Amino acid sequence: MQATWKDGNRFELLPEGKRFWPAMREAIEGARHRLWVELYLMESGTLADRFIELLVAAASRGVEVKLMLDGVGSMGLSRSDRQRLREGGVELRFFNPLSVTRLGGNLMRDHRKLVIVDGSTAFTGGFGIVDEFIDAWYEVAVRILGPVVEDWMRLFVQVWDSPLTRGEGARTRLASSLQALPPPEPSAAGVRGRAIWGRGHRYQAIRVSLQSRIGTSRRRLWLCTPYFVPTLSLRRALARAARRGIDVRLLLAGGHHDHPGVRYAGQRFYGRLLKAGVKIYEFQPNFIHAKFSVIDDWVSLGSCNFDHWSLQWNLEANQEIDNAAFATEVSRLFERNFATSRCIDAASWAQRSWWQRVREWLFGTLNAWVTRLK
Repeated sequence: MQATWKDGNRFELLPEGKRFWPAMREAIEGARHRLWVELYLMESGTLADRFIELLVAAASRGVEVKLMLDGVGSMGLSRSDRQRLREGGVELRFFNPLSVTRLGGNLMRDHRKLVIVDGSTAFTGGFGIVDEFIDAWYEVAVRILGPVVEDWMRLFVQVWDSPLTRGEGARTRLASSLQALPPPEPSAAGVRGRAIWGRGHRYQAIRVSLQSRIGTSRRRLWLCTPYFVPTLSLRRALARAARRGIDVRLLLAGGHHDHPGVRYAGQRFYGRLLKAGVKIYEFQPNFIHAKFSVIDDWVSLGSCNFDHWSLQWNLEANQEIDNAAFATEVSRLFERNFATSRCIDAASWAQRSWWQRVREWLFGTLNAWVTRLK
């Protein structure tokens, strides 16, 4: 399967939980035939209770409900909640559960976020079924309609049918049933888009696509990620773009962070990027967990972070959109977030405390060691 551009799609930007949770809930409540969900994080709590109720209600009215969870990201989901899902008619599977016999193999995680309803509508972004996503974390999602939904279905099927996936009962394969489904109808006024994915070190199409766009950018290059520990090639590409006059801006997580060590590891690259002309903003209101980019008229939004885990080990997937109007909408979202962020300048960063420098060195060194495990 290759990442293929398709015309005739419609996309709706859904910033913040107050926008995308109601939209997804309404779509799930309206499901009539099949509901496929793939998530990294799902933990027992208020949001999980609501989500389980939605899935079980769909199954009770005859909808085929399949839930794919990562074997590590779902460790916070209680045994009783898993039982509720199974007894409610939800087919539950786990990708790559931890194993003591294949230690290196445990590094690959399914980090994708995907909800597909009746093969006609899909949602992706950085969301998970964890209480923090309701109010405490800033997130962005996109609603997808049109021919590209078929590719999202194929991505789901690949993981569902993967030998790394574990579940209870008979092992049914989805690949054959997918061929019998009618493709989503294109819209005459629709736009161009494609689903693109990463599959650990073996297939890094998201990374290649991003760096290709960076290399050909003409006006703006704005990236948002909560976990910024970029590869050397990406750092160089950003610096080169800034030096040739491109408006390069990074929207990164500030003091509100679920993994502060990752933030410190990435901050060791600030100095050189700032000297090259890259503008760096740290989001202040809360933890920004969104992953989205706009480069000229191209947008990428989904699960992929700019760190070694996403780019080298995880299963990731993003929605790419090539449309000036949608890119303008995303750029306005960036501008609103820049306004509530701390802009870091090279002069003040050069005067940062010795304790800050120690943390950068310590966590940067730890990150380098982990990266070598690849």
